[in-house]
Amino acid sequence: MNEVVLVAGMAAVTFAVRYPVLALLGKIELPPLATRALRYVPPAVLAAISLTAVLYPDGARLHLGFDNAYLGAGIIAALVSWRTRSLLITIGAGMAAFFLWRWLLGG
Repeated sequence: MNEVVLVAGMAAVTFAVRYPVLALLGKIELPPLATRALRYVPPAVLAAISLTAVLYPDGARLHLGFDNAYLGAGIIAALVSWRTRSLLITIGAGMAAFFLWRWLLGG
């Protein structure tokens, strides 16, 4: 029962913090420069999360070695994405590269 109350409390706090900003932004028009800048927020956040997971796979130290399957698969996925511009093909190629890399290295 405590978990339900905890989750409900976190949801209420999150809603209370975010709703006023969203309600205010819905009523005013942002300058074109701000609107253009906000378009880059999701890719920037995704890159920050992804690069951290790829470069620090164990969470403690930077790992740029050949035995880092996350880094190898990330590079392959980036190249596939650049060439194909297809999300589905990129995800498939990245996953295939990751599992193949791990299998080849015996990990």
